[in-house]
Amino acid sequence: MANVLILGGGFGGVVAAETLATNLSREHQVTLISRDDRFLFYPALVRLAFGECDIADISFDLRKAMTERRVRFIKAEVARISPGSRHAMLTHGEVEGEMPYDYLIFALGRRLATEKVKGFYEHANHLLTPEAALKFGDAVASFHQGRAIIGNCAEAKLPIPVFETAFALSRRLQERGERDACRITVINPNMASLEEFGGHELATKLSRTMEEHGIEQIADFPVSEVTAQEVRTSDGHSLGYDLLMLLPPFAGVGPVIDTGITDSKNFIRVDDSMRVKDAERMYAVGDSINLRGAKTAHMSVRQAEVAATNVQAEIEGRTPSAKYEHEIRSVIDEGGRDSIYLHKKLWTDEPGDVRQGRVWRWAKLMQEAQWLYSHG
Repeated sequence: MANVLILGGGFGGVVAAETLATNLSREHQVTLISRDDRFLFYPALVRLAFGECDIADISFDLRKAMTERRVRFIKAEVARISPGSRHAMLTHGEVEGEMPYDYLIFALGRRLATEKVKGFYEHANHLLTPEAALKFGDAVASFHQGRAIIGNCAEAKLPIPVFETAFALSRRLQERGERDACRITVINPNMASLEEFGGHELATKLSRTMEEHGIEQIADFPVSEVTAQEVRTSDGHSLGYDLLMLLPPFAGVGPVIDTGITDSKNFIRVDDSMRVKDAERMYAVGDSINLRGAKTAHMSVRQAEVAATNVQAEIEGRTPSAKYEHEIRSVIDEGGRDSIYLHKKLWTDEPGDVRQGRVWRWAKLMQEAQWLYSHG
């Protein structure tokens, strides 16, 4: 019997657990460790902030879902992993202490490195937890005039919520008859980050769509400090604001620090089979890994499918052969006819497939509903 341990209850962890539980014979044990017993559909947090859904609409009982799929569920925090001795140290949960494994899939995501931007914790809103999204929603409700700044800090790795927030804010202000009294500015750390995300065609379509909504864009503005009234760069530039939403830098999580399997920012080094370099019987997926570019839910799902397929092959004595194709498939929800679909392969120089229209907003909402229904 093989004991497969999956760390993390997000997209990657859930898909890996479901795939293995479905395809492995019943003699093997699949265990999912998560600090939360509810799954949250994170791409919907912008809609949560603007009151277009409730937390109950975009979450489900993770313990129940896993149990129904023959996956053992344990609510606990992962303090550390030891790839050499093959065990994970669990704390603050239903099980504490060392938990051994035969195979490990690491899907604990990323850490929000707010300490890298002075004053971020004290003054900035973000949209990467439900609590933060609701807090920002309260700030939007109190915003009636002045300047709103929406943007990414360097190394944030997630541009989509920035643009969706800017579009949603513009719509909300228009509905309240306050759009003319408010200025919306999107800031990026550098223009190259947007080109890397989706290529020149996406950058062009986004810029045109933002211009049509009266949203200005400032590139090459890497925020190094946030005060109660301004965002600042290290070279002395500053912008005043009355409403602020910034996505902070990402970093690798604590349980893998000093394990010898990470890069300089503590993201786990993997190959295209999702196998962790310099570690046996260990795979990693999702925001925790060191693949370049944006980090999205679609990527986590595909990586989890590849990792689970290869773990199954190892257990069954076959050579792992599944390979991951690093690509983006995403929709930027503008709220109507100007929503943008992007498909781009990141390991080639091929241009991305960029399409625009109302159908992509509908497709994104339908995918969310289908995902929550089929997995929860």
